[in-house]
Amino acid sequence: GSLRLEKIMAAADASKPQIGLYGLAVMGQNLALNIADNGIPIAVCNRSKDKIAATVARAKAEGDLPLTGIDEVGDFVKALSKPRTVIILVKAGKPVDASIELLAEHMEEGDLIIDGGNEWFPNSVRRAEALAAKKIDFIGMGVSGGEEGARYGPSLMPGGPRAAYDRVEPILTKISAKTDSGPCVTYVGEIGAGNHVKMVHNGIEYGDMQLISETYEVLKTLGGLSNDDLAATFGEWNKGELESFLIEITAKIFQAKDDRGEDKTAYLVDKVLDKTGMKGTGRWTVQEAAERSVPSGTIAAALEARFLSGLKDERVEAAKIITGPTDMPAVDRAQLIDDVRQALYAAKICAYAQGMNIIREAARQNGWTVNLGECARIWKGGCIIRARFLDRIKSAYDRNADLANLLVDPEFAAEINSRQHAWRRVVSLAAACGIAVPALSASLAYLDQYRRARLPANLVQAQRDFFGSHTYDRTDGLTDKPVHSEWAKLAEAASGTAPAAAAAAAPAEEPKADA
Repeated sequence: GSLRLEKIMAAADASKPQIGLYGLAVMGQNLALNIADNGIPIAVCNRSKDKIAATVARAKAEGDLPLTGIDEVGDFVKALSKPRTVIILVKAGKPVDASIELLAEHMEEGDLIIDGGNEWFPNSVRRAEALAAKKIDFIGMGVSGGEEGARYGPSLMPGGPRAAYDRVEPILTKISAKTDSGPCVTYVGEIGAGNHVKMVHNGIEYGDMQLISETYEVLKTLGGLSNDDLAATFGEWNKGELESFLIEITAKIFQAKDDRGEDKTAYLVDKVLDKTGMKGTGRWTVQEAAERSVPSGTIAAALEARFLSGLKDERVEAAKIITGPTDMPAVDRAQLIDDVRQALYAAKICAYAQGMNIIREAARQNGWTVNLGECARIWKGGCIIRARFLDRIKSAYDRNADLANLLVDPEFAAEINSRQHAWRRVVSLAAACGIAVPALSASLAYLDQYRRARLPANLVQAQRDFFGSHTYDRTDGLTDKPVHSEWAKLAEAASGTAPAAAAAAAPAEEPKADA
């Protein structure tokens, strides 16, 4: 890593910046300072000039870092050592296209553009094809960890040409987060793969956050835990199998007091309006899962919970009209806390299992070489879903790279099996008390369907064949082709109202209706 980086810097014109960064909003500014802080000379540019001045001032204040601000795009590109590399960090969509157009005008064959935004992966594929015509390389790179991660070490998920990645790998390695498993960056795969893996990372994040919020609701409403109790409980959980960034910050959230209101002893979490915002990556993940026919109930439930949270005014009115259970049963608090901990852990496994399967299916269909164990490894540091149990996920894929589902890994299967009773107690208690736990419930439904050798899908397929001649496969191997039956005639015959001869299973014809 660092030896290669020194060689690159020695080979390049030492007086010139080794890399450029275009787009100086919060993430861009922090990533630029991270690069400079690692001793890599960088040039920065932005559409509005005040951000350039602010970044240069921060670089000076934070240790006289090797960062140069350049106002004009042409001058910015010319200032970089060849072959040039520019990272773009602007809003996804049209701003990225506009920025690429602006930069490409001044770039030449062999140069590289890296888009570090949260982008819908087909856009990266399209941009790479357009730039390939000019012989300019393109990498779509997920960057996770928020502003803190960008400044001090994010998790990086680059996808694009292998040779282009190899060229910038020493720089990416240096600026990424580090864990006991190494730097949190890897060659994720071909163009589109990096954005896809980051998108699914965010989808898992939606699931994880929703599961935590549901455990909060159960513990608060049924267990009667105060904010202090909740802070202590999540703090304790963060010392065990649930240790993660999200559990850690949740404990801190319950401790924070309101610094804006009149009552400075009030807890800030209680002043936050119950409407969750979103930027689209969770929705993309669910769309992508649907497109590839991969079950993603936990992630979908988390997305729908955000939609429902947005209906605040409707919910306030509905609360006056629709009733629910009012008598809350007495519970053994210690037992409830332990049950909820086990339920949360088991449901989290389902969220990650779904996410990994979305990535794997997309990789299969797109011909990407994505290593799921490596995805788990680079998520261990710098990113929002960093957690102790990612080690376990990496080990599961190391044991079996072709693992059909995390749920059937022997270690995870044993953990799920031992926590099932606690999980079922939590979900059934919540349902009986009228407390919505959509992600905990969806995770359990996912498990219960996946572990069943036979599902009631036979009835759904029979209905489809009845009204739309969609055909069905037989379980007894009587025919090796799908067949269609005249269900109405068979039913009449069975009830003694019509002869059955005409209703025998007929060979499959073209389907007549959709369902």
